[in-house]
Amino acid sequence: MLAKWMMKLSGPFRRSIRNKLILTMIGLAVVPIVAITALAAENTRRSMEAEVISTNLSNMKWTGVYLGDQFAQLNNLIYTVLISPHLSDYLANAEEASLSSQFTAQRNITDTLTNLFYSAGNHVVGVELYLKEYNKLFTINASQSNIESPAAIPAPYKLLFDQNKDFMITTDSTDGTKFQLIRSINRFENQEKLGGISLQIRWGVLDQTLDLLGRGNEHTVFIAGADGRVLYQPWGSAPAAVTLHRIAGTSETQGYFRSDHEYVFYNTIDPVGLKLVTVIPNSFINKSALATMNFGLIIGAVSVVVAILLAVILAWRLATPIVSLARSIQGFGMMKEREVRLSNRVDEIGLLETKLDQMSHRIREHIRTEYLISLEKKSAELKALQAQINPHFLQNTLQMIGSMLFKNSPAESYGVIRSLSDMFRYIIREPEDLAPLRAELNHLNNYMQIQQQRFAVRLNYSLEVDEETLGSFIPKLSLQPIVENAFFHGLEPQEGPWELEVQVARAGEDTVITIRDNGVGIEPDRLAELQGRLTRRSGELWTHGERIGLSNVASRIHLHFGDSYGIRVESTERQGTTVTVTIPL
Repeated sequence: MLAKWMMKLSGPFRRSIRNKLILTMIGLAVVPIVAITALAAENTRRSMEAEVISTNLSNMKWTGVYLGDQFAQLNNLIYTVLISPHLSDYLANAEEASLSSQFTAQRNITDTLTNLFYSAGNHVVGVELYLKEYNKLFTINASQSNIESPAAIPAPYKLLFDQNKDFMITTDSTDGTKFQLIRSINRFENQEKLGGISLQIRWGVLDQTLDLLGRGNEHTVFIAGADGRVLYQPWGSAPAAVTLHRIAGTSETQGYFRSDHEYVFYNTIDPVGLKLVTVIPNSFINKSALATMNFGLIIGAVSVVVAILLAVILAWRLATPIVSLARSIQGFGMMKEREVRLSNRVDEIGLLETKLDQMSHRIREHIRTEYLISLEKKSAELKALQAQINPHFLQNTLQMIGSMLFKNSPAESYGVIRSLSDMFRYIIREPEDLAPLRAELNHLNNYMQIQQQRFAVRLNYSLEVDEETLGSFIPKLSLQPIVENAFFHGLEPQEGPWELEVQVARAGEDTVITIRDNGVGIEPDRLAELQGRLTRRSGELWTHGERIGLSNVASRIHLHFGDSYGIRVESTERQGTTVTVTIPL
């Protein structure tokens, strides 16, 4: 019974293309608008989320840089004591000197610490110097200037010695608004810990820099130690224990993670190793996107009504030519008639399906065959082109390494070996033909590190890169052959100093890589012949001539990106050569 009613209701739509088109057009118009309206609200929230993430990562980066500068300045204050001749004299002669000499030496150290205290600014509220061997603790602050012999090693210095650290930051146990910056005093010969110097500093000195992160009502900002423990929190609610645990477990210097209720951004403060943390609740992003979401829902409702009206009008107008086409196709036939696929439809579209099935099948097979033949041809040419590019300087590099092992330090020899290893790892282990420009430049830098070791006296190399271009893709092993060509044909025959400059810049929607040298240049006839090779069509495989590497690079760029991209060479005899590579941004 139900099937009978379904057939009766669907009958007008099964027999008439016009009714089907009207119903289909309404569905196609309304459903996407409803879906897009729903997605627009979510996309608005995601856009706000992406903006908040991007802004906070940038703010965290620069705030971390400024905080690092502040801690570096505090470190420099301690270094003024470490390099003081008074401290060196006291450590060297304290036991052998007379009482008067010892008194003078202690007074000199006290004067040095006092000068440090009064020159450091209001944020430094105390200076201490502890010498373990002589059990002397020098204390300078606003209320006292004292030298004593404590009964036991003071707690901060004992922790410094027990953990064998050179540097440590601890929060003042009696006053949470202050912290101690402690650095050990080491013996030069064996790095034995002789004592330590500490500055007692107000955390408030960092508030002006932390203001760069913004003081949102719902934001929480704090500085944590490497173990995740909160050292200083200028504003915001107390962070959850699970948040502190995840911060302690992060190995990246900068980043963020999202929990169920909040976004947590963190950045490591160099050189002290503390972590700067900002916590933003999810509700902050949802509130920001709410107004835009409401406006989108209103626009979506209006769009649905308009879409229904347009769908009915368009469906009616489209149906008329389809019906006429169905009537005119009655006598259509095909060569080599094959078994016809019968359609389950009984309307005009069913007739079109039956008549056109064989033709579309044969056309698809023909296109597929032609496409596969073309693809196999291009793939074979590309593999042949790529196989021709190999490093030509391996023998010279190995000979240089052998020489360096006898004359240079192990670190310098290892640097060359590491560069060579990275080069061949890049060549062997990366199967893709296209590589990010960042990876290709790293490969070039490894090559140039070896060349600079070989020609350190003569070679002056510079690299200038626009960060926007590093995401571009370039055929793998494109830049090294060009630079290698510059050495072989341009610089090596040139007397005097060598200049090699590589610039990477954005030009509209393209990335332009310029390689210049001050070599002997190229003769006009040879230059014209080379320029002719580099502008040939991409389907041709070049395996002749003196510059196979350069021609191969040009061919691969043509194959991947089309004839509008490639290589251009300009040269003047005795003045140098410029090679310009253009690829899509």
